[in-house]
Amino acid sequence: MTAGAEFPPVQKRELFAHLARGHSEGIAVVTPNRRLAQTLAREFDERQIASGLTVWEAADILPFGAFVERLYEDALYSDIGAQLPLLLSGAQEQELWEAAIRASEWGEALLTLSRAAADCRKAWGLAHEWRIAGTLGSFPGNEDARAFSEWARDYAKRCDKEGNTDAARLADVVAPLLKEAALRKPKLLVAYAFDVFPPQMQDFLDACAKQGIEVRNCTPEEKQSKVSRVAFPSEREELEAAASWARAKLESLASLPLPRRERAGERVGAGERGWVGAGERVRIGVVVPELGQRRKEVARVFARVMDPARHLPGAEQKALPFNISLGAPLADYPLAHAALSILELASGEIPFEQASRLIRSPFLAGAGAELSSRARLDAELRKQGPVRVTLGKLVALIEGAPALRQQLAALFALVREQPGGERSPHEWARHFSALLGAAGFPGERGLDSDEFQTQAKFNETLAEFAKLERVAPRMSFAQALARLRRLCTDTLFQPETPDAPIQVLGVLESAGLEFDALWVSGLTDEAWPLAAAPNPFIPPALQRKAGIPEASAEATLARGKRITEGWLAAAHEVVVSHPAMEEDRVLLASPLISAVPLGTAEGRLFERYRDLIFAARKIETVPDGQAPALVTKTPRGGTRILSDQAACPFRAFARYRLGAESLEEPVAGLDARARGLLLHTLMKELWSELKGSEGLRGDVGPAIERAAAAAVREAKVEEPFAGLERKRLAKLAREWLEVERERPPFEVVAMEEKRKLAVAGLELNGRIDRMDKLGAGGHALIDYKTGQPTPNEWLGERPDDPQLPLYALNAREDIAAVAFAKLKTGEMRYMGFSREKNVIPKVQQALDWRGLLAGWKRQIESVGTGFASGDARVDPKELLRTCRYCDLHTLCRVYERVNALADEDEESE
Repeated sequence: MTAGAEFPPVQKRELFAHLARGHSEGIAVVTPNRRLAQTLAREFDERQIASGLTVWEAADILPFGAFVERLYEDALYSDIGAQLPLLLSGAQEQELWEAAIRASEWGEALLTLSRAAADCRKAWGLAHEWRIAGTLGSFPGNEDARAFSEWARDYAKRCDKEGNTDAARLADVVAPLLKEAALRKPKLLVAYAFDVFPPQMQDFLDACAKQGIEVRNCTPEEKQSKVSRVAFPSEREELEAAASWARAKLESLASLPLPRRERAGERVGAGERGWVGAGERVRIGVVVPELGQRRKEVARVFARVMDPARHLPGAEQKALPFNISLGAPLADYPLAHAALSILELASGEIPFEQASRLIRSPFLAGAGAELSSRARLDAELRKQGPVRVTLGKLVALIEGAPALRQQLAALFALVREQPGGERSPHEWARHFSALLGAAGFPGERGLDSDEFQTQAKFNETLAEFAKLERVAPRMSFAQALARLRRLCTDTLFQPETPDAPIQVLGVLESAGLEFDALWVSGLTDEAWPLAAAPNPFIPPALQRKAGIPEASAEATLARGKRITEGWLAAAHEVVVSHPAMEEDRVLLASPLISAVPLGTAEGRLFERYRDLIFAARKIETVPDGQAPALVTKTPRGGTRILSDQAACPFRAFARYRLGAESLEEPVAGLDARARGLLLHTLMKELWSELKGSEGLRGDVGPAIERAAAAAVREAKVEEPFAGLERKRLAKLAREWLEVERERPPFEVVAMEEKRKLAVAGLELNGRIDRMDKLGAGGHALIDYKTGQPTPNEWLGERPDDPQLPLYALNAREDIAAVAFAKLKTGEMRYMGFSREKNVIPKVQQALDWRGLLAGWKRQIESVGTGFASGDARVDPKELLRTCRYCDLHTLCRVYERVNALADEDEESE
């Protein structure tokens, strides 16, 4: 049913004339959505200002659903209110749908029951809007349709049992009440910019007409438009061009230039009533398909184009001249996220990432005073904290942040006092508020406008949760919190901002709006018109029979044509655009705009600050590979200094002189470092008891068990993982001792022994894993490894692992062999170099032992001298292969110095 099929039309200027006469005219205007109502009200206000008025009666313009609900509230608070069903909130509807689905035979099989309930709500509303609810059970359909029919019957029974109604049926409840004098009925009701009148709405308006209300239809004014079509190589370039065009249009239409560059700190921007220009307010529209998925990208591109200096240090943060129509989930806003994290921490374990964000949150009391100490606390907890953390454990781990500890301790005390069992949603809502208060939420600093509005919306959502008491049973803490989080996730929210002249809209949100200039992007043949999308819970044939626009390709095409015609007449200047490519795929323009001549967009791309800086560059060459010589002779870092210096001089300089290190991330179980320490402790405990080859002659089982238990105990591994680790270590030890039994006689004389090591005038701290005294004479240095070691790591001008050679050069003992002990299941063996044959199995005899030691001394001295002298060149030994697991990329900017593609080509050869 097309808009205005049975109601006489009224011109827009005539509509505004009626509104200008004030409330005595008795006129109300209904629109398809809230955005259109707000836009029309603003346009009326501008007309009043332009006519010289300073005071006037506000126009009664509201969405159709809000108009029906207002009439319902009039009746509810009148003498007939006791006879009316109570209107359910959206959350209450969701709860009843979930209960109906849960009670059905399909309830246990569904993976996401809440998602199914939300889809059912949409289908229920569609069925009533198009008058097909009564045929759901009798019309043939698939299993989804049969399931929905059963769920709908159960849902309706639950509503009727408690005397409730919902938004889908409210118009049918209110229509018979229009004869009541208690309702504030308008004399004239104007339906503005409706594309179609669904049967339910048509019946309601007919009922209004029968009660003496004059019903009229009004459509937006068509403008004489200059229309052009533009194609771009990619979606990103199309979006950049649209943003630049919008800025250029704003500057030309409003005669109020936006800041191209900052001059003497002067800014232009939002006044008390928003962005204004000469005369009436400027309205510029940019339509972006799939705006929900691209919202962050759109916000980033438009912010950069509108105010390039916004993110410069010290820049004043003022309102940007654009608004994005779609909000984001309330749970994604930092303040709401912090509130939910506090409640989840009070309920049990949360991931460390979530606890880390909470520790650093500004919405806990004392955050400002302890800003630095909480950041340091977070860095320390990353080194020792578990992957998941409880409130009690977090309180115990906090050091150096007394205010944070005090607040979380107060929260912990309240949690311990809370009684177990189930409560009503209202009781849980009060308890949630108490928990947030105990944690000092939302902090002591003043909230900015967005945060204040977010807090108000969160409190409103918490109140909505409390209203579930009418329809939901008593529930546990976890169930209550899960419902609250889902409510926050399902609630789309956007803080109110000053009226912006540039509106970024989705496809359907833009219908019916008027602009001074309009750009519609993304109009490829695949994206527009929208594909048919019949509701999966209602038989498609039934939807097509009812004439639902989304149900068939024909209806969708017809709707797309109407919206496109509306776009082309919505502004004096209209640009339609589309990307020509998507990666390697060619895209074509939508057939609905293919008749528009292809041209180029007016305006220019505004420069990025980085481009301006580069254009004005004055290159000054500064040698950055040479740092001041090392002053101290005892730098921290031990032998790792030499390993990193050999791999890349800058890596050693950054880590051991600048103290640069990345933040760690807790891992599940033991990380590689912890497993290495566990293995070293196992070997130390084992050889402390066995002493050497003589100890291998008897039963070594008890010694292995004791060593494994001691290693696990020292590592503080908790059950049940401790038992698994003991078994793993015992198995590894048994396999390794079989390798040791093949050796000639030896005695273990040193384990985990600290030593001072001299190199290039430096004194480094070292720790020898193990030293054996050999029966044939001399000593062997042994280093435990669990990966894929090779003695080649000791060779070359820049040895990868110079630790053992450095130990050999500094040892007081007579060193006859250096070897890796490869402790890897299935690959156990020794590997290395020795002075003579058969000193240790599979350890090679060096061709020239003295020459080998002399070569090591020369190489290690060279590496050590480089570090001591301040060599800090970005010079990875094996190009980017050396950088693969390094965490200093952003500091050294190696990718600006080394051709990554060339390195990949070299690696693949």
